[in-house]
Amino acid sequence: MAKAPVLTPQAEDFPRWYQDLINKAELADNGPVRGTMIIRPYGYGLWERMQQEMDARIKTAGAQNAYFPLFIPQSYLTKEAEHVEGFAPELAVVTHGGGKELEEPVVVRPTSETIINASFSKWVQSYRDLPLLINQWANVVRWEMRPRVFLRTTEFLWQEGHTAHATYEDARDYAAYIHKEVYEDFMVDVLGIDVLLGRKTARERFAGAINTLTLEGMMGDGKALQMGTSHELGQNFAKAFNTQYLSKDGRQELVWQTSWGSSTRMVGGLIMSHGDDSGLRVPPRLAPVQAVVLAIKDDEAVLAKVREIGDRLSAAGVRVQVDDRTDTPFGRRAVDWELKGVPVRIEVGPRDLENGTAMLARRIPGGKEPVALDALAGLLPAVLEEDQALLLRQSRERRESRTSDVATVEQAVEAAAAGGWARIPWADLGEEGEARLAEHSVTVRCLVAEDGSVPDSDDAPGNVAVVARAY
Repeated sequence: MAKAPVLTPQAEDFPRWYQDLINKAELADNGPVRGTMIIRPYGYGLWERMQQEMDARIKTAGAQNAYFPLFIPQSYLTKEAEHVEGFAPELAVVTHGGGKELEEPVVVRPTSETIINASFSKWVQSYRDLPLLINQWANVVRWEMRPRVFLRTTEFLWQEGHTAHATYEDARDYAAYIHKEVYEDFMVDVLGIDVLLGRKTARERFAGAINTLTLEGMMGDGKALQMGTSHELGQNFAKAFNTQYLSKDGRQELVWQTSWGSSTRMVGGLIMSHGDDSGLRVPPRLAPVQAVVLAIKDDEAVLAKVREIGDRLSAAGVRVQVDDRTDTPFGRRAVDWELKGVPVRIEVGPRDLENGTAMLARRIPGGKEPVALDALAGLLPAVLEEDQALLLRQSRERRESRTSDVATVEQAVEAAAAGGWARIPWADLGEEGEARLAEHSVTVRCLVAEDGSVPDSDDAPGNVAVVARAY
């Protein structure tokens, strides 16, 4: 009788595979309130590494971290009509506190444009105060009707940036800088996901924005996942909150603004982009543990050697963990590390010591080979970079091979149903065609120019709509 697989095979049931992997790799659990999640230590370790990499890029962009309250007066959200309309179905509202009914209900933060603008209107007085560049790492609550761990949860973790500028051009250019130099750089170079950069249609645009820039990743099943967005807010919130500055010419002017965010949804994207039937495959540049050194048997010489290897690798700049839990069977430990997607396993037993070698198991390309013990520290950095490049190449090849050019709505729906993306000229599709796609649960993920760049406007000549089914 064949042994049952550890995970449901992707080809058999991709959603079940995803849930199996989250459970077996100990990434997260469902919380006690519907739609919430408990992020377990290994899953949180992935998020911490994402935070570290993102935070460094955000600070290079000139933004400073701050923190704003979780509770927002309900009246704040009503000041920008399009914004409140867009978020109304997802709001969690507190009406009682301290055993009493509140004088004014408060909303649990769904996003912070309104409360941050209330502060900006006090902080910005003169052109000398601009640009004002703020980021915060926080949790938000959006009442989710169809929850899925990491992808859509009632509460999730994210960063949200908010900026104020003296001119439209400054705000536009900063939103584009975040889009490309912060988000794309991180997602491509660290996550190893070949994201598509584009412009959202008016139908898909962030509520209250005049333009939304997006990064879309193709998951293992061919669906799209919005990995991050950067918004031009124009002067909509500045008007609502009277956020003005005194210009060099002595005139009172409204500021121009941006907001931008990425969240724990990226953990879900990581799983679905790189995972296989054996578990996670974590990009080495992201991995909290790049290499694990396993003692195969409870042998003093073996235990001493694995600890020595761990020290050498750490000194070489590798994030390493020594697994000397010999009271747990070796096979079980190896499977657990494979599920967690640690890029490299170094397995050492008595026979390996006799041969002066260790068994090097590479999670990303697969396979094992003996390597001389003295060569490990010098070899591993290059191996990790090779495997990082392989994941990105596989991500790019998947998207390119599963994206087709079509001419009609029917062909676009067929391509999405077959597990791929479709490209169709926006001039042929238009808003009417976009509405017809939605009837089949297919959406325009973004608009791109003919050469693949981000277009300057929704109706720029040659715009191509990229359509897909999405998470």
